[in-house]
Formats: sequence, structure tokens, C-alpha cells
Amino acid sequence: MANELRFFLTALGYFTRVPLPQRLAGWVGFEPHYLNAAARYFALVGLLVGAVAALVTWGAWQLWTPSVAIVLGMAATLLLTGAFHEDGLADCVDAFGGGYRREDVLAIMHDSRVGAFGAIAIVVALLLKWQLLVAVGEAGGLALLLATLVAAHGASRAMAITFLATHEYVRPEGKAKPVAQRLAGAGLLFALACGVLPLLWLSPWFAAAAIVALAGLRTALGAYFVRRLGGYTGDCLGMAQQLAELTLYLVAAAWKWS
Repeated sequence: MANELRFFLTALGYFTRVPLPQRLAGWVGFEPHYLNAAARYFALVGLLVGAVAALVTWGAWQLWTPSVAIVLGMAATLLLTGAFHEDGLADCVDAFGGGYRREDVLAIMHDSRVGAFGAIAIVVALLLKWQLLVAVGEAGGLALLLATLVAAHGASRAMAITFLATHEYVRPEGKAKPVAQRLAGAGLLFALACGVLPLLWLSPWFAAAAIVALAGLRTALGAYFVRRLGGYTGDCLGMAQQLAELTLYLVAAAWKWS
């Protein structure tokens, strides 16, 4: 149990900007295998990020318009994660849009600068999230909106982390290399449970539709990553999470809630 807590806190420190108190960080320590074990908690960390977004949105909803409240909730997730996944989306769009050979794509991904393709992708993604969440709030009210935020953050990360179970990490080194080991067994099942159960809480039929949509997206992304790179990188996981989150909001905004 103590080791599992260490793995969870390692995941929290890796996937967010949440600072651990010095004593707690000293107790957690660090071993290389901690990062690999932390992958199973990626979706759980997503649920916590979604809960923060929901809390900020709810508080802002009491003072300002729903549209402003949603933007503030989105901003809270960007601050909490350091735009970790949005950066992956931008890097991937720059690389896939500007590179032709595999080597060129990987080199562009590794570049810390954001190009025109990446900047456009982030702007479009954020605007689309904002408007879709506004639509969800208008269709189902505040409670549905808050539940959707939590579920989408968890499920999108659960989908992204499944690439660790089926695809190869293509860089010899990289920030994601310690995390990008095969995920299987109980760890994979726990990550999937963190993604699926909140969707079922919203609605079993909605959960079924959302899972089908995510499965289709994952299949398409996986085939594209293999064709362009032979596998995935850490940025690819960030892109997958962002597109999965958007897909869930698209489904939720189109759903006939009653």
C-alpha cells in the first residue's frame, strides 16, 4: 500500500504542477521504476484535474456568466497541468504538418518552439472546448456540465494511456521514456476503470456512445502514428488526450439529455 501511494504521488508530480510538501517528497523519494508504475494512475490524476475544473467552474458560475465560468475552469486546468497535453498537441501538429520523413517529424517534435500549425491547433482546440462546454451547460444544466468535465478528463487520459499497452515508444530517450513501458494486467484495468466508470455515472447509453467514439479515434490515431513514426512519443500521448477530450465534449454536446 505504501508503494502504491508513492506511485500515485509520483504520477501527481509528473502529470501536474502540484507541489509536494518537502517532507512528503522526501518520503516518496525516487526510483526509476516509480515512473513506469505511475502510468496506471494517469486517468485517476485526470479525474482530480477534472474535479478542480468543476470546482472552479462551479464557484465562478455563482459570480459571472456561464461562459466566463467555463473559461475560468479551463484556465484552472491549464495552470494545474502546465498545459502539458496542449503542448503535446501543438508539437504533434507542427511536426506532422511540417515534416515528411520520420526523422524530420521527430526533430520538429523535439523543438521547443511553437510554429504556426501548433499555435492554430491550440487556439482552435481551446475555442472548441469552450463552445462545446457552453452547449453542454445549456442543454443539461450546471450539474451535467460539472460531471462531464470530471468524466472527460479521466476518460481522455485513460484512452491515451492505452497506447502503452499496444504500441512502441519510438525515441531512444525522452521525458516520456521512463513512463512509456508496457502497461498491462491490473494496472491497465485500473486505468480503464477510472476512465469508464465516470462515463457510466453520466449515463450508460452515453458511456456506450462515448466509448465507441473513443475507440474509433484511438484506432485512427494509432494507425497514423505507426505510419508516420512506427509508434508513439510523449507528444503523441498529449495529442491523443486532447483529441479524446474534444471527442467526449462533441458527443456530450450532441447528446439528447433528458
